Amino acid sequence: MKDFPRDACSMASTLEVIGERWTMHVLRESFLGVRRFEDYRRNIGVARNILSDRLSTLVAEGILRRELYSERPPRYEYRLTRKGIDLHEILIALMKWGNRWTPNADGPAVVLRHRACGATIEPVLACPDCGKPVHAWDLEALPGPGTAARLAANAAS
Repeated sequence: MKDFPRDACSMASTLEVIGERWTMHVLRESFLGVRRFEDYRRNIGVARNILSDRLSTLVAEGILRRELYSERPPRYEYRLTRKGIDLHEILIALMKWGNRWTPNADGPAVVLRHRACGATIEPVLACPDCGKPVHAWDLEALPGPGTAARLAANAAS
């Protein structure tokens, strides 16, 4: 295994933003088309103050954006940004893992259908060059440019 500075971990920085339980529920609902505070609250069953905090964090992080839909009283919808949409693969991977390792006795709660052809699919991580499926042991982690920069900064201090 390569030695990487642990403070440069992309996974840890991602979890700092989205790793809280209720945040994942908000993201799931956002991908299912929910946009309004009361709909999130009803679907998730979360306390108002916690939901308000999670939505504020996701807006501050640029994952959701607020759009005014009523001026009197002022009410907002929450919509995924490009940054938020890029989290889709993470949620799909979690869903896939849950379907395999914590299955519902009646089958998956959600199945995915490819809109272009109508096929029900199970997403697969694949190499962009050869197209072959990639599994955990097919990959090797190598230091990236962020590691060199972090090591240089640590050496200078």
